[in-house]
Amino acid sequence: MQMPIIDKEEKAFRDPYIFASDVKAITLDNVLVNLFMLMRNNGARIKLMLKSGIFHDIKSLKKYFQILEENHDVIGYSDNPEAIESWLRSSLVNMVFRGKAKENVASMRPLHLESYRIRNQRHTRDYNSADQLFIMLSQRPEVMKALKNYLSIGWDNASRRLVDSSTLDVDTAGILHLIKLVDIDTKASSSQIVIKPLLEKQANLFCDDIMRLLAYQHSIPRSVFIDYLRILVGFHLSLYFQKLIYLLPKMVKEGTVEVVDDWNQVVDLTDKLESNIAPIACSDMDKTLNGLIDYIRASYSIRVMRRLETPNASVAKALSMIKNPTVEINADINANLRAIYNKYYANAKTAEEQQEAEQNVKDLQDYLQFEETPLDKYVQCLMKVGAAYQLKFSRDFIDKASMKNEASALIIDGRSRKHTRRGAIGSKLLEVLVQLLVLEQTPSGEIGSRPLSIRQLAKEIRDRYGLIIDGTDEPRFKDADIKTHLAFKENMNALKNKLRQIGFYTDLSDASSLQKIRPRYKFNH
Repeated sequence: MQMPIIDKEEKAFRDPYIFASDVKAITLDNVLVNLFMLMRNNGARIKLMLKSGIFHDIKSLKKYFQILEENHDVIGYSDNPEAIESWLRSSLVNMVFRGKAKENVASMRPLHLESYRIRNQRHTRDYNSADQLFIMLSQRPEVMKALKNYLSIGWDNASRRLVDSSTLDVDTAGILHLIKLVDIDTKASSSQIVIKPLLEKQANLFCDDIMRLLAYQHSIPRSVFIDYLRILVGFHLSLYFQKLIYLLPKMVKEGTVEVVDDWNQVVDLTDKLESNIAPIACSDMDKTLNGLIDYIRASYSIRVMRRLETPNASVAKALSMIKNPTVEINADINANLRAIYNKYYANAKTAEEQQEAEQNVKDLQDYLQFEETPLDKYVQCLMKVGAAYQLKFSRDFIDKASMKNEASALIIDGRSRKHTRRGAIGSKLLEVLVQLLVLEQTPSGEIGSRPLSIRQLAKEIRDRYGLIIDGTDEPRFKDADIKTHLAFKENMNALKNKLRQIGFYTDLSDASSLQKIRPRYKFNH
């Protein structure tokens, strides 16, 4: 059977009202650079083009430093050009194909809100992942504003000059000095993003984590703050998408956005490929990845229904239309199906081609015969065309957003098929989560810090993010065997060891009441 012929607009999968990211293998630094651009321009994507028409590279950036020295903004470049180049490469720029013949500058490191102004666009693609984060941040404008204010420190956009430069670290100051020399034309800009996130509670959780992180803005170095922000961005993109995979088919089945969010996942903290907890964690991750097909089908179904109305229907309205389709809706979808059949005949000129077209239509009708409704048949055509592509790149997106096998990993796997993907919490990610969870809002509305016991921390991570470290109290493990209980005990011991390694936990006594996790940084209100 020849693949169904469907218009590009009809088979498009990405829908910002469901999930704005075009799921592909992303780079989190690129996501941050593009997020800063959206924040700086109130949700508009600015297409920047240098007036000279050239692209940024190491030579052009070194030339900027030479001009800065001539203008007496910096000193010492001409005496130390090799040191400046090393500094550029190691601390100021993100590069693609580093050390190879095709090596090029992607962008400045995302240390400041204005970092996006020096970038080569084709090397800083984020596949609209920044749009999804911007949509989530827009839930709480006060959080967006606070983050924007912090990221803007040291730069006056009106005069295009550094201000309060004594408070900036040397890398951020270097980036801002370079930025003030770059004249750009805003050739075009996309429309601003005004969309409510589908999973509002998850978006609010992201905003709350950002607000907690901002509580440390005067206590931790800027580079550490940006590193924490990058980890949080990947962590929440992955969590949001994994929850969407689980919840969207439920929404379609129940015909409403208001479904019970009971998503959870066992995570392996042992760093051992064949730990006792590994089979449970692998099983949970398999459920998520196996749910991708149902998610893709649900997403296509919603998109089809939304496009039947002008302007497009809301997701809530589309879900209602799927649950209770009218005669008119079924007629419209049947018309779309007939259009697909007719396209087989469109280019059939000879009798042989006509016969081949008839056979293709018959094969497609046979393929769709077990689908119950017109919508099911039409969506199955879309699945035939686009599901394999979405399935492959959705896995890539989850891997990259989850920082797979990195120190900040939410997912790990082994080199062989024997050791498949499973949820985890890397030591760097654990450090970030602990920094956030030792904070709490005081009765006066301010944010203060508190000590946590190991069990309190595990419970906070479970209640807040759905990640299970100790599942002995989980309803689904109430009839578990002794091997499962020992696996969770091993996992809790691994948590304790990781906390020791990153310096958050020291055994002062055998009494559990004295075994507390305390904040690493002094806290400033």
